[in-house]
Amino acid sequence: MVQARMGSTRLPGKVLADLGGRPVLGLVLARLARAHLDQVVVATSDRPGDDAVAALAAEAGVPVVRGPEHDVLGRFVLAVDRHPADDVVRITADCPLVDPVVVDSTLGVHRRWDADYTSNSLERTFPDGLDVEVVRSEALRAAAADAVAGDEREHVTPFFHRHPTRFRLASLEADEQLGHERWTLDTAEDLARLRAIVALLDDPVTAGWHDVLAVAGVRAGPPRRLGAPPGLHFVNHPLAAGTARH
Repeated sequence: MVQARMGSTRLPGKVLADLGGRPVLGLVLARLARAHLDQVVVATSDRPGDDAVAALAAEAGVPVVRGPEHDVLGRFVLAVDRHPADDVVRITADCPLVDPVVVDSTLGVHRRWDADYTSNSLERTFPDGLDVEVVRSEALRAAAADAVAGDEREHVTPFFHRHPTRFRLASLEADEQLGHERWTLDTAEDLARLRAIVALLDDPVTAGWHDVLAVAGVRAGPPRRLGAPPGLHFVNHPLAAGTARH
């Protein structure tokens, strides 16, 4: 489920900004097409201003679900009603370098531990902009039924963070602390940096996150050691606690 809309306080229209010769949302969809997902759906608002988002998704052959602008949690439930799934992978369109391998790894952890909610950003070790969240559809509906705070409705997953004893939570962490790397798109400065990075990639659609890291490291100065394959960090599961590895 790709969450996308034109409205943005700091960078309006960012999801359709040009990035390497294609719209940001187009790059997100192209990269996600390489993940092992049953279906990709774009969830946008029902405001006329987001007609362009819906049109781009339709042109790419991706189903679109439109719902309330600020009740994004409700919008996600509406999307699951129309496109049933056991688990929902939440991606935001301001993460143009989302990595399909990280998506698959997060989903694998989620299923391995029979979790209700799994993320690679509960503990920030991956670069900001590689965020992946997986939610069991039943848990998503439970959150939608009980969440009342504005940020819980708008940002979809805070309800899970605030009720760790109610839900089974799991986390995917990188083996190296790279949370300081910023690959997300919120400002004009972010867009300029992402354009510079994408221009140095051989293929922005197929480049893995380690390829991006190598390019970003070259631009930042001294080369860095690339992280090993990501490990599994166990957050809240009834059977065990601590850290496990693939």
